[in-house]
Amino acid sequence: MELEQILATYTRIAGVDEVGRGPLVGAVVAAAVILDPARPIAGLKDSKKLSEKRREELAKEIREKALAWSLGRAERIEIDEINILKATMLAMQRAVNGLKVMPDFVLVDGNRVPLLTSPSLAVVKGDSLVQAISAASILAKVARDEEMHALHHKYPQYGFDEHKGYPTPKHLAALKAHGPILEHRRSFGPVREALSHHLKSV
Repeated sequence: MELEQILATYTRIAGVDEVGRGPLVGAVVAAAVILDPARPIAGLKDSKKLSEKRREELAKEIREKALAWSLGRAERIEIDEINILKATMLAMQRAVNGLKVMPDFVLVDGNRVPLLTSPSLAVVKGDSLVQAISAASILAKVARDEEMHALHHKYPQYGFDEHKGYPTPKHLAALKAHGPILEHRRSFGPVREALSHHLKSV
């Protein structure tokens, strides 16, 4: 079934997206959103193309107007145990399973779908093509960014409020200088490297 056909046929479509595959720290967070056709939300687009302030405004509106929304996550320990791809699928699965309304169809951003009970389709660049996926990308990004701000207050020397855990030069330099914290993903190369470097210097 083509995307256009799905959008024209079903009303309760859940859009699913995740944030946090690339960072070296924290959970991967997914969101599932079923929008209400009777309560449209203006300005939905890929969360990466919105300012932080606009994302937060839209997230509030999505939570108020959507028929259903849910967050799912896979923790750092799960990522290290089963790998980031499987953990991403697990977070998406948890987000869909947490919906209070059963979707008729699930559209997932990217090129693969988790194991779901509802019919589903992967949509490449879905966060730019499907409003429900855009909404999910916004909720997931806002939720994960909040966690990174909280982590920054705990460990200001790493700059999590700026890079959100992604392997920027600043983050890599802090990792080298201070070593990994508990929330760092041990299965990721730069964290492994920093860990062995700090173990040697102890």
